[in-house]
Amino acid sequence: MATSTSATSPIDVCTRSLVLIGAQPMTSFDDGSNEALVAVNLYEDTAQASLVNTRWRFAINQVVGNRLSDAPTGRWDAGYQIPSDSLMVNTVTINDRSIEYQIYGNYIFNNATVNDEVIIDYSFRQDESKWPSYFTQAVVYELAGHFALALARNDAMSNNMFDKARFFMQKARTLDSQQQTTLRLETNRFITSRRTTGSLSSNV
Repeated sequence: MATSTSATSPIDVCTRSLVLIGAQPMTSFDDGSNEALVAVNLYEDTAQASLVNTRWRFAINQVVGNRLSDAPTGRWDAGYQIPSDSLMVNTVTINDRSIEYQIYGNYIFNNATVNDEVIIDYSFRQDESKWPSYFTQAVVYELAGHFALALARNDAMSNNMFDKARFFMQKARTLDSQQQTTLRLETNRFITSRRTTGSLSSNV
């Protein structure tokens, strides 16, 4: 079964999923319907999980790491702030080479020197209006699988939707891998990110 794949908002994505299982469309997350009640509890987790299950080229960013002024204790020599919009750190590199690191809370610890330019590659919460159609389609079916369980109480329908979601997600990965190479860092972003600021908090 095909579905229109152009989406502009969370409500649009949810509505397409609801239509797939024969449920009533929703107008907002607080419209008082059962559909909205279920959607508000399931949508964002589903969207974020889908955005981090692959290093999607439309939802990654790279920044020069913001080195903390205080060095961490233990085996690591340096700490860097994880970007505030990060859903997941994918890689940390110096001179295009991956380095060993470990994440503690909101920080990335590694053994970079003060002169190293540390690049953090991460996935972020891309707006629905910028999702490519191949990704939107996969999320629509994934969400429909959850809706079929929560609203229709139909295991067979849910399994069918999840099967389709896996198919479209794999197709999306293939299409995404054929897109242009990773976005290059912009010089103007270096200027605001490379200054050494901040300190380690006591709860790390």
